[in-house]
Amino acid sequence: MRRAVDIAVSLALLILLSPLLLLTALLIRLESPGGALFKQERVGLHERPFLMYKFRTMRQAPPGEKVRLATEGDARITRLGRFFRASKIDELPQLLNVIKGEMTLIGPRAETPNFLPYFSEEEKRVLSVKPGLTGPGQIHYTTRQSRLIPKGADANRIYIEEILPEKLAIDLEYVRRRSVAGDLAILARTLLVVLTLGRRG
Repeated sequence: MRRAVDIAVSLALLILLSPLLLLTALLIRLESPGGALFKQERVGLHERPFLMYKFRTMRQAPPGEKVRLATEGDARITRLGRFFRASKIDELPQLLNVIKGEMTLIGPRAETPNFLPYFSEEEKRVLSVKPGLTGPGQIHYTTRQSRLIPKGADANRIYIEEILPEKLAIDLEYVRRRSVAGDLAILARTLLVVLTLGRRG
């Protein structure tokens, strides 16, 4: 049932939002060199890796540059990128991941493989379900994460020591109590966050 809903809703959204998606891709290409899409390896169901799609919100990094989490006032983020992040437009290409079966609409955050060694065995239970386009951990940190990582700080260290444990605890509780009613509540909270931050962006 969940898979059928994922496909139906994702296809409907892709069709409905296609003008916005095309416009966003065009604006990204016009604002800075590089492709419109950003692809990054993430860890999915049962620790299987997959390529997650997002709209690119940062200036394209030079070849070989180490991937770093965004910090407060990060100069790498483009002007339009800030709006796309605040409004969550940058997340919309993940609808393709949902259709492909790699993600679901609502679930835990998909982390990059380099953070997996910091999961405890209990925390790895979040990998017993597909990662979500939105979820409780993502909502909780939408307005806070970059502000918790000051400019010039060791972003990965702060994320591992201070942010990741709390985010995993939130997502683990979601996995334990997962229900249709709970998913609808998360969807409502996500829409509220998007509308609020979109106006600020």
